[in-house]
Amino acid sequence: MDSSFHLSRRGLLAAAGAAALTAWIPAFRVPARADAPGFPLPLYRQAYQNWSEEITIENALTCAPTTPADVVAAANWAQQNGYRLRPKGMGHNWSPILLPNGADTGKVILVDTTQHLTAVGIDSSTVTAQTGVTMDALLAALETAGLGFAAIPAPGDITLGGALAINAHGSAIPAQGESRLPGTGYGSLSNLIRSLTAVVWSGNAFTLKTFTRTDPAMKAFLTHLGRAFVTEVTLEVGVNQRLRCQSRYDIQVTDVFAAPSAAGSNSFASLLNACGRIEVIWFPFTTVPWIKLWTVSPSRPLLSKQVTAPYNYTFANFIDQQQSDYIEQIVAGDVSVTPAFENLEMSIVGSGLITTGTWDVWGWSKNTLLYVQPTTLRIVEAGYAVLTARANIQRVVSEFYTRYVSRINAYRAQGRYPMNGPVEIRVTGLDQPSETGVGGAVTPQLSSVRPRPDHPEWDVCVWLDMGTIPGTPQCNAFYREMEQWIFANYTGAYAAVRPEWSKAWAITNDAAWADTTVLTSTVRSAVNAGQAAGDGFDAARTTLNTYDPYRVFSNTFLDVLLP
Repeated sequence: MDSSFHLSRRGLLAAAGAAALTAWIPAFRVPARADAPGFPLPLYRQAYQNWSEEITIENALTCAPTTPADVVAAANWAQQNGYRLRPKGMGHNWSPILLPNGADTGKVILVDTTQHLTAVGIDSSTVTAQTGVTMDALLAALETAGLGFAAIPAPGDITLGGALAINAHGSAIPAQGESRLPGTGYGSLSNLIRSLTAVVWSGNAFTLKTFTRTDPAMKAFLTHLGRAFVTEVTLEVGVNQRLRCQSRYDIQVTDVFAAPSAAGSNSFASLLNACGRIEVIWFPFTTVPWIKLWTVSPSRPLLSKQVTAPYNYTFANFIDQQQSDYIEQIVAGDVSVTPAFENLEMSIVGSGLITTGTWDVWGWSKNTLLYVQPTTLRIVEAGYAVLTARANIQRVVSEFYTRYVSRINAYRAQGRYPMNGPVEIRVTGLDQPSETGVGGAVTPQLSSVRPRPDHPEWDVCVWLDMGTIPGTPQCNAFYREMEQWIFANYTGAYAAVRPEWSKAWAITNDAAWADTTVLTSTVRSAVNAGQAAGDGFDAARTTLNTYDPYRVFSNTFLDVLLP
């Protein structure tokens, strides 16, 4: 590809200091029908890059089906000609579920769902949508109809299909005294699926098949990790709610993450119990975190600012020159500026909340829950789901914080600063079938928050995410240490760990998603643990292989994870 179409990470970061990161959006399209003779849809070549820019595919063969039938035709051609199809949404993902970096794409075609597979239909309690619709568009349509979800991911520029493939989530459990609204749930979005239509192998060809929530095969499709092609889903929805979001940056991080024996009214668990919806964003080497607390508030509180659109934290969605300069230094190897950079980031939060008047906002759910835009600084995050009992939440976060601080200080003593992005901690419920509104509903076999029948007291998931700028020296070694500790610490009758599929995991000293033991053994054991025999990881893999025996909907990474 001509060098004018490629932007290095450093060049991208430098450009970010002066303008929005529009370079992330593919900038060219070249017709390419002759590259795959007989393919039933128009083809073109276009670059693909994931959220952290760690996966870049230049000149990827791409098509944009206009109907689900077009996907079927493409799948049958691919099967007959030895090609693979990869369903492509907005690319807002860290993991190589779509394509691994450096993959041989000679016989791979990306299928862009975002251009045409975006239809939405709504009734009083469900929404039926094609999987290329963005969460932004879906939530806007639901709001107009007076409907919504209890919790959603922070970015709206992700497709519904992409969110469901990796059981995307927000942050919500019942506050003290709160009752769940019909049609809503506290687990992942995947648990809201009532039915779905996928492209599946049927004897001698691919066809469209609709699965209902009581179908045993549905278990594998509810969270399929990109190993299937879902074209349409029907989700349950509830009456939309107005939420108040209060931002706090006046509590010492040591109070938030205090040991359970020393936890007071400003502890993570206490704050969470009062509202049910929390996100803590803490930059290493700073003393106070940014805490978001959402409360169900049908009427506008006296001191709250009403918001009528999402993405109100504008200060968090651009990079100024000083930030860009620090990033340049870090990526170039001068990591000593990390503490100064982290304190700058937190000062921007504090001053930004004041200057924009957004420390206390109120509005319809999406307008307070959506806040990450494409112009937000691109970092890589390692992520883990810790299943435990609600009574153990403070212990989980305190132990994590203590270990994290211990390790960053040990690295600091050696002049190394592998972490320069925030720690983000959220809490959700699990994918309880009782919250689906469907009698006999099956659970998602591969969901990070599938309940453990052997531990019915485990009713929450604490999501632990650690961020840093891609390419930071020693970041993978640090991630590996933390990952091994996380899997070893949260065990037994206390807790269990599964990967957050869209983030970094299976980390070696050199790269994420590269630890063969984690990929082929640890993850499998974590998903199988506590489930009935024949109803875990291997069962999901068998189902997905049955409906795609030629592995048309796979890639070299998934061939290892889900062989």
